[in-house]
Amino acid sequence: MREREAYHHGALPEALVAAACEVLDEQGQEKVSVREVARRAGVSAGAPFRHFADRQALLTAVADRVLADFARWQEAEVAAAEAVGGSAMRALGLGFVRYALRHPRRFELVRSRAFTATRDPELREQLDGLDRAFAGLVAADQRAGLVGPGDPKLVLLAGQALVYGLAQMIVDGYLPAERAEELAVRVLDTFREGIAGTAKPPVR
Repeated sequence: MREREAYHHGALPEALVAAACEVLDEQGQEKVSVREVARRAGVSAGAPFRHFADRQALLTAVADRVLADFARWQEAEVAAAEAVGGSAMRALGLGFVRYALRHPRRFELVRSRAFTATRDPELREQLDGLDRAFAGLVAADQRAGLVGPGDPKLVLLAGQALVYGLAQMIVDGYLPAERAEELAVRVLDTFREGIAGTAKPPVR
């Protein structure tokens, strides 16, 4: 009955992706199987294949959902920072680290499917949209004098490299999770002060 209702309302793909996200958060992407996702969604083992060609297609759909969730997360981080006159670029960096810390398995999924030489074509449009939006926020910081001049895309890339590495070091356990936010704040402030040109020159 649940399977028929899901098809009737056209909600089965969403239900399957939601179930896959549950497995991802609980056990990691290696444990996301079509059979387990179907079981959790309350449908037959073959039902998911009417919407997803294989497990990889299902994981791509999950990554797409995670990216959408990440975008909303970052919007909230930026809005909170801008409300008190803070830097959007700093908020983006801190938001990236916070998201990876709270959702390490989602971070690993996106890392393996988006931060690679060959991005999934299904994810490229959303990733490109995020890059454009974030570069626009960096440019806005530059106009406000919160970040120094330069190509916003290059500044964004430098910031992404920084927070990606920082997040990976935290997720891997190289940096202590209990100090993650403190370290992220200090590193991001050092980076922003440097590119903003406000850092004092070294004494010779």
